[in-house]
Amino acid sequence: MTAADDTETAFDAATAVRSLGDGTFTATLRAEWAIGSHPHGGFLVVVLARAAAAVLRERGEATVDPLAVSAEFLHAPALGPVLLRTDVRKVGRHATVVAVSLEQRGRSCVEARVTTGRLPMRRPEWTESPHLPVEPPPGAPALGGELSESPFHLAKSCDVRIDPGMAGFLTGRTGDPPRLGLWARPRAGEVDVHFALLAGDLNPPVVANLGHRGWAPAVQLSALLRTRPAPGWLRIFVESRSVHEPWFDSDATVVDAQGRLVAQVRQLALAPAPRG
Repeated sequence: MTAADDTETAFDAATAVRSLGDGTFTATLRAEWAIGSHPHGGFLVVVLARAAAAVLRERGEATVDPLAVSAEFLHAPALGPVLLRTDVRKVGRHATVVAVSLEQRGRSCVEARVTTGRLPMRRPEWTESPHLPVEPPPGAPALGGELSESPFHLAKSCDVRIDPGMAGFLTGRTGDPPRLGLWARPRAGEVDVHFALLAGDLNPPVVANLGHRGWAPAVQLSALLRTRPAPGWLRIFVESRSVHEPWFDSDATVVDAQGRLVAQVRQLALAPAPRG
């Protein structure tokens, strides 16, 4: 939470880390922040960023906004408790770097470098963002559909809408370009910088438009956080530049209700086999 916050949201509680006093922390991966039985990748990255900020606060650092995160997914963790180990690698005037590993049952599952500092607050000198309406149009389908049956358990906590004109897979069409447009916001509370980080990984795999349906595990994720988002819907444009054998890239641009670029998230992932 920021200094301006006075209440803890469900997202804050779910991504909270608890200190063990020696640079290590614990957290709990909850079922409502999972895709099927797999903890959501973007959610894991937020937990890692929270741990980096927490260890810096313990050291007396006041400026701990996340600026960049680079994460390697080594093994898929299970739902339940995890241990987070931190190592402060650099403390600087403008940027501080913390290495964080998420471990479960003695095995490292996700490792990251988190760069912190002070997020810009003024309007950018120059920016370019995708053209999506500020709010989803009436009838834009909700990602997750029937909440009780969907494997997208995040739909219980996140309202995610998808642009049907860019999502041919929703009607069984294949061959559309691997790009998607979405809108997202939490069901309780307002968007913040950590939710913007999560939003960069809320989309279905863009290769679904090519007929690849199913779980697409991320191998590497890199995110840049650019400013704190204004209240309202976040707009997300996602595209792939290349789908080559089992590999595809996914680039997400996250824009707030004022049209400001708030996050950029790039991933390398494994595509599920095409259906049919």
